[in-house]
Formats: sequence, C-alpha cells, structure tokens
Amino acid sequence: MTTGQWFEKLVALQERLRAPNGCPWDREQTHSSLRTYLIEEAYEVLDALESGDDAKFAEEMGDLLLQIVFHSQIASEEARFTIADVIREIHEKLIRRHPHVFGEKRAKDAAEVLKNWEEIKSEERREKRTNQALDGAKQIDNPESLLAGVPRGLPAALEGFQLTRRAARIGFDWDDAEGIFEKIREEGAELRHALETKDQRRIEEEIGDVLFAAVNLARFVQADREIALKKANAKFANRFRAMERLARENGRELAEIPRPEMEALWEKAKRNEKATLASTSGEAARQK
Repeated sequence: MTTGQWFEKLVALQERLRAPNGCPWDREQTHSSLRTYLIEEAYEVLDALESGDDAKFAEEMGDLLLQIVFHSQIASEEARFTIADVIREIHEKLIRRHPHVFGEKRAKDAAEVLKNWEEIKSEERREKRTNQALDGAKQIDNPESLLAGVPRGLPAALEGFQLTRRAARIGFDWDDAEGIFEKIREEGAELRHALETKDQRRIEEEIGDVLFAAVNLARFVQADREIALKKANAKFANRFRAMERLARENGRELAEIPRPEMEALWEKAKRNEKATLASTSGEAARQK
C-alpha cells in the first residue's frame, strides 16, 4: 500500500478504538491524560535513534505518530479540528517559510535560511496579532518580541535553548566558544561568592546563571543538552552500580565503606569501564 493508504488506515483504526463499541481505555483518554505519553514517546524515539537499531527507531516513531493521530481524533470528535487540518497547517507553513525553495527569495547558506525563517515567523505573529486585534476590536501598539512564542511551560533547559537560539538567529551570539567558557568561569566565581554570603535566593539565582551558560554552550557547539545530560546520567549510574558490585565482591555494602574507599572504587569502576570499551572497540574493528 502507499504511504497515504497506510496513514488513512491508521486514522480509521484510531477512530474505531474511540467509537462507542471500541476500546474502553482509548475512549477514556483526553488531551490532558495523554500529555505524559506524548513526552515519553518523544524520549523513546531519541533513545531508539541513539541505539542505531533501525527497526526500533521505526517502531518508536510510529508510537509518536500515534500520539498525533490520537490527539487529532479527540479534537475531531469535539468539532475543533481534524488530522487533515494538522497536515494542511504544517504543509502550508513549510512552503511559506521556504521562499528560497518555493519562491523568489534566495539563501546562500543554512545560517541565512534560519535568519529568514525567524523573520517570516515574526511577520506571521504580527499578522496574527493584528487579526486578533481586529476581531476583538482592540488596538495593539507594541511590536511583539522575537522571543514571543517560546512557551514558559517548557522544561527549563529547553526553554533556555530556544531563547538563545532565537537571539542567535538575528546575530546576537558569541563569536566563539571561548567567550562562553569565560562566561561560565565568571558565573562560577559569582556563585562561589554567593555561597559565602549564605543568601539562598542569590545562590539559586547564580546557579541558574551557571546552568543557563552551560545550555548556551551546548547550543553553540551544536550538542543536544538533553541527550548530553542523559548520557552523563547513564555514565554515573553505570559506574555507581559497578562500585556496588565491587563492594559486594568483598562482602561489604557500599554504604558501609568510608568515603576514601568509595573514591578508590569509583576510580576502579572507571578503569574497568574504559577497558571494556577498548576491548569492545577492538573486537568491532577486527570484525570489520
């Protein structure tokens, strides 16, 4: 079957599940109850992407697509919008925001594409606000910020990324990574000073500045801050569990071991981990 036919079958299937004689669980779901699944499926797609398993990647992408179809079905039942509206909106948006492909405008590189993209988005927001003002008989005099549209409800790291990305697209950015390293050092010094004052409000503010600078560095060097932190979390968890195993091999629990011995076990876990990685890499090279 064609892509379109498969998609229509999926939409029809979800409609059937939501029908009066369909699945009780599906019928109980709302936009709010599905929020957690939408986020979970997005993370599972990222995990599958990292795994290099194409079958798993395709499967998880399907699960994420189902969430879009599910939400659209609920909206359709409430006569708000349909999956066709969702597809039409993104189709028209892509054409509108790629005038260098579908229009007369030209872009010499990706940076110019992104800058044009932000300008088009800004114009779209102005038009939307004007239409809303006309509909509500209100006059809006203040121009909208380039940062408008970044949801405050986003996780903090993602919000920081989107804010700095939007600013960077119009040229408000660092010349090189060294400038951000210097900023991180500066914020670290201010945090140390705040810790000396024991002012909890100021400490929280300075920690926020350090984290914001780190997120900005990740964006600048084109490293995904969420994936990078997830990998760091996994590394810590793996090494900590290795410490626990090493302690138990000696008939002890990690919690009973003095801190200096814990540090020694941590270093041993790191060495074992590196040796395992080197062995695995060598074996993979031999198989090639």
